[in-house]
Amino acid sequence: MPNPADLPQLLTMDQLAERLGVTRRHVRRLVAERRVPFLRVGRFIRFDPTEVTAWLDSHRVVDPRSV
Repeated sequence: MPNPADLPQLLTMDQLAERLGVTRRHVRRLVAERRVPFLRVGRFIRFDPTEVTAWLDSHRVVDPRSV
C-alpha cells in the first residue's frame, strides 16, 4: 500500500479554477471536452498539479516577435 505522504495533493475543480484564473464553468467544459488531464475518484473529479503543469507547458504559445 502506498504511503499517503507519497501521493500527490490533488486539486478540486474550484482550486484549479482559482489557480488558472478562470471560472468553475470553464474548467467543467475543459473536462467535458477532455482537454485537461483529470482523475475520477469515485464520482469526484480531481486534478494532479504535476499533470496540469505539463499540460499548460505543452499548450504554451510563444510570440515569435519576442524571440
